[in-house]
Amino acid sequence: MAESWSFLDTFEPDFRPLVVIELAKGTKEETTEWFTKRIVDKKANGGAQLLVKPLVTENGDKNIYLVGASHLRLLLGAESVGLVKECNDNSMRTFAYSSRKTFKDFADDNHNFLTMAECQYIIKHELENLRAKDEKMIPGYPQAKLYPGKSIVRRLLTSGLLVQIFPLHDREELKKLRHSWYGRVKVGYQPLDEIRCYFGETIALYFGFLEYFTFALIPMAVIGIPYYVFAWEDYDKYVMFAAFNLLWSTVILEVWKRICAIMTYRWGTLLMKRQFEEPRPGFHGALGINPITGREEPVYSSIKRQMRIYLVSLPFVCLCLYFSLYVMMIYFDLEQWALDYHEENESNFSSLMLFVPSIIYAVVIEIMNRIYRYAAEFLTSWENHRLESSYQNHLILKVLVFNFLNCFASLFYIAFVLFDMKLLRQSLATLLITSQILNQFAESLLPYWLQKRYKMKKRVCSLKTDTDVSIVGQVNLEKEMGTYLVCFTAVKEL
Repeated sequence: MAESWSFLDTFEPDFRPLVVIELAKGTKEETTEWFTKRIVDKKANGGAQLLVKPLVTENGDKNIYLVGASHLRLLLGAESVGLVKECNDNSMRTFAYSSRKTFKDFADDNHNFLTMAECQYIIKHELENLRAKDEKMIPGYPQAKLYPGKSIVRRLLTSGLLVQIFPLHDREELKKLRHSWYGRVKVGYQPLDEIRCYFGETIALYFGFLEYFTFALIPMAVIGIPYYVFAWEDYDKYVMFAAFNLLWSTVILEVWKRICAIMTYRWGTLLMKRQFEEPRPGFHGALGINPITGREEPVYSSIKRQMRIYLVSLPFVCLCLYFSLYVMMIYFDLEQWALDYHEENESNFSSLMLFVPSIIYAVVIEIMNRIYRYAAEFLTSWENHRLESSYQNHLILKVLVFNFLNCFASLFYIAFVLFDMKLLRQSLATLLITSQILNQFAESLLPYWLQKRYKMKKRVCSLKTDTDVSIVGQVNLEKEMGTYLVCFTAVKEL
């Protein structure tokens, strides 16, 4: 097993911890030895050829491991995952170690050639693609069966032996990003390139879209102010405003497609080669030979996958759509009940009751969307798609169809079946405002409260000990946070 670190040890100069692995407490020693050996073993022997350092806390626990990689290993990993980098001639090409000198800003001593997000992605990719060779079970746990080609990390997760794998934050990089992002008083655009280098392309695109969409809504807001203030009775004016919104929304999407293509090309994700994409970690099947690459990888019948899709997943999605329509009809029954109640009483309370069904329905829609998302993820994983891109495409299709019907079916029904414009305005306003409040609570207020809670817990822990536990405290803090909370607090001081 790799050499242990006490909780006061300092890191070796050539080891940079990038990813943390947390095993379940009480995991047998032979299991941890076997797992860490597979991580550090050579690729020719089925290992990941990474660096591992056990992190021993002051309580003596040895269930946390820090994972890193040498600079050479990261460069070879960049080639294997197909990272696209900029060349000296300003073109974008897939990185190849043999022609590394032709890439812009490359130098043997430049350890910043690969961004932190790329380094962590490479390590995560290598860990997730650790697959069983001749093992029939996880050593020490006969009930955790293995077969050639089975993902070791996935089996450890399903067996409860592996608690989680998460990237470790770099405090110094966070301080630099915080200063350039929101630490300055000067108002300006977000440093999307720096966000991309630290968090990756997905998070950078998310914040880039928020920035773009905020500016794109300004013309619509300015033009819509007179309609809200004067409340004109001439509906022709509203038709003009609706036509402008329709035209402007189309322009917004088309311009964003161009901006998104520019950013993804500059970051290299637009050109990543999918034809050499390796099997996703959750893909399982009998171990065989890929006829294109010649590598050993799991093989699964496409006929079985299609049967799962059309005989199980498709009927389930249709059943969920029917249930969504059934809930919608219950909502209209509640609307009719609230209207009858208002006509009988004609009071301020009865006027408020007119909005209650829409509010309840908006909450139910959000709950159904979240529950269905978990079911869709489970079904798509069960379909056993070979590639991550195929998995994401099927998942997006399932979620998009249900969310569209669940969120907008009632509005179409009111507009084109009931022809009730008053109810349409009331329902649309209530649904949008309620969903915005719920989303703001889930995406901002709740993570902010959890962040304050963890900060308070950190202060209490620091008062109990006069020792600066540095990396141990950071790992213990981050491992207790959810993925979303870690992202939310990342630009805060850890």
